[in-house]
Amino acid sequence: MAETNEKITILIADDHTLVRETWSFILNTDPRFQVVAESGSGEEAVEMAKNLRPNIVIMDINLPGMNGIEATQLIRKFSPGSKVLGVSLHTQPTYARKMMQKGAMGYVTKNSSREEMFKAIIEITNGKKYICDEIKNILSEQVISGEDQQTGLNSLSQREIEIISYIKKGHSSKEIADALNISVKTVEVHRYNILKKLNLKNAAALVNYINNSQLDFDN
Repeated sequence: MAETNEKITILIADDHTLVRETWSFILNTDPRFQVVAESGSGEEAVEMAKNLRPNIVIMDINLPGMNGIEATQLIRKFSPGSKVLGVSLHTQPTYARKMMQKGAMGYVTKNSSREEMFKAIIEITNGKKYICDEIKNILSEQVISGEDQQTGLNSLSQREIEIISYIKKGHSSKEIADALNISVKTVEVHRYNILKKLNLKNAAALVNYINNSQLDFDN
């Protein structure tokens, strides 16, 4: 636990300069916090964490190159004393789950208030996990409506994820069929099921969805 007279040191990783500067300004106006560095990429954030050993790393998931999920894993390895707070525009619980699995202690969305971010930083500094209210509410709704684990990305089978990884690389159904040693018809059935599960209208919407997703479909 950070002592009252000792500031909590923070590294901010986000690829938008204005977002970094705004967060820095907001955090530095509070006597409890001190932003020690800012980074625009995952690779740079890992290096900075290694060298500076900040108490907290505020990590955006959507970073160019190495994404925030991969960077979190490496920061936990090279600077185990640093606690990672994931931040994202994404409100799907899947992203929060993936981030926490890779070692983040907390997750807030960019809709969260300043007070909630402060609360998250204090909670994870004190060794507790923190999920923002927005994600908690979505999870509660899913549990109440019986959707938990069975909708969207969570409902995809391993083979469907495999096929998505090929689609992401631009392969046609025939190329996917050849690579996986299955028929083109089987690939088309999988593609249809993927669209249905993700509630997407067509292949173009699927490609757009995959490209905007930071989840690692290649594993």
